[in-house]
Amino acid sequence: MGTMTELRSFVSNPHFRHQRRRSVSELDLSTIDPPIVDVVRDLGKLPYCFTLQSCFGHFLTGDQDNPRNTRPLPVSGSMSEVEYRIAYLALCIEDSESGSAFFDDVRRVTAIDPEYIQFACAEWFWERQVNSYVLQVEPARYKTQDRALITYGEALHTERIRDRFYAELRLLVQDRLRTSAQC
Repeated sequence: MGTMTELRSFVSNPHFRHQRRRSVSELDLSTIDPPIVDVVRDLGKLPYCFTLQSCFGHFLTGDQDNPRNTRPLPVSGSMSEVEYRIAYLALCIEDSESGSAFFDDVRRVTAIDPEYIQFACAEWFWERQVNSYVLQVEPARYKTQDRALITYGEALHTERIRDRFYAELRLLVQDRLRTSAQC
């Protein structure tokens, strides 16, 4: 994702419905990191967005070197550095009233901790799919990188932010699903 760019305005996309149907039908939930399967699945139920890619965010340490590790960091802080692989959701959002409102809601998730959560565009996603946006958890100084070496203390903070990030997204998506079911 080393090509983060500023947020872009929506552009007309007459193919959104078709692209969304194809993306949702091709989604293989077995490839999604288990802690966020529900978030990705439920995003696919919203008619004005779909996911392009996602990652729970992984911490690699001396004894946790599996790049798909989803276990919490060890409570012992004996290591000095941790490799962090970013948590993110890449979404395509429809240029519509509902899509714009959802965009605004998603953007507000950054308020949890603006130094660790960014909402932006990524050039290579936009080239593949217009109106694509990335919501990610990463120390701001590394926001254009897929991974970073951070101190153990910062890794603990990042892990707490990542967990709050996904909890907030879960609530947001559930609220949106309830609202659309009432209409």
